[in-house]
Amino acid sequence: MADSTRGGVNFGGSMPAMPNLRGAGGRFLRVALVFVILVLLMWSSTSIPTGNVGVLTLFGRVTGETLSEGIHLINPLKSVQKLSVQTQSVKESANVPSNEGLILALDTSLLYHLDRGKAAYVFQTIGPDYPSKVIEPNLRAAIRAATSAHTANALYTNARELVQTQIQDELTKELSARGVIVESVLLRDVQLPAMLKSSIEAKQQAEQDALRMSFILQKEKQEAERKRIEAQGIADFQKIVAQGISAQLLEWKGIEATEKLASSTNAKVVIVGNSKNGLPLVLGQ
Repeated sequence: MADSTRGGVNFGGSMPAMPNLRGAGGRFLRVALVFVILVLLMWSSTSIPTGNVGVLTLFGRVTGETLSEGIHLINPLKSVQKLSVQTQSVKESANVPSNEGLILALDTSLLYHLDRGKAAYVFQTIGPDYPSKVIEPNLRAAIRAATSAHTANALYTNARELVQTQIQDELTKELSARGVIVESVLLRDVQLPAMLKSSIEAKQQAEQDALRMSFILQKEKQEAERKRIEAQGIADFQKIVAQGISAQLLEWKGIEATEKLASSTNAKVVIVGNSKNGLPLVLGQ
């Protein structure tokens, strides 16, 4: 005869009691529910690193939404493409023609970053490899356009800053509409053909020598002018003094000197009446 007991069913005195399936099933369901919630949270959350922006896509289509840095809860069916908005650089070494058709070797660097507000547009229209598709070709074209407007001599000497500005202006105009912000363009080095470089350096040395000689000649001219003015001043002084000296003045000065000598304590003989100018003669003893 079967006895009903609490917590299980007893089929005779020698049979063990069956476990309570209702309590075990409830615990299993609770654990499963927590697991499912955790999985959904993991699928629905994403983290955007510092200096990046997240572009959301749904079934391969760009939604136009972007995520800033930090942790976000999103639709688990959506995917996130992370794009850097930090400053990046592109280095370009190219052989380009000058205005005369000479081939120059230029080393250029471009500093840029992705426009955060146009990240979804860039990802949709160009893709994550936009530097190789858009930036590098435009940089090469801008370099060639800028160098072809100048002579090799100018590029090697005084036109480097102008070329940098022209390249930067051209890239800013072309890339800003594509979602890329140009920060600066650096012209690192310009290499000319060896013979042309020697000719330019020799010309520069000759110009420096000419400038130095011109400076020396100018200095000598200034010194000669100074001496002429000094000599003219002395001559004018002597002329003025000579015009003011007369025979009467000299005789008067002689008389004054004789009187001073006569009144001194030194021993002397004064003879009055010189035959030439009537001045006294003073003879010392």
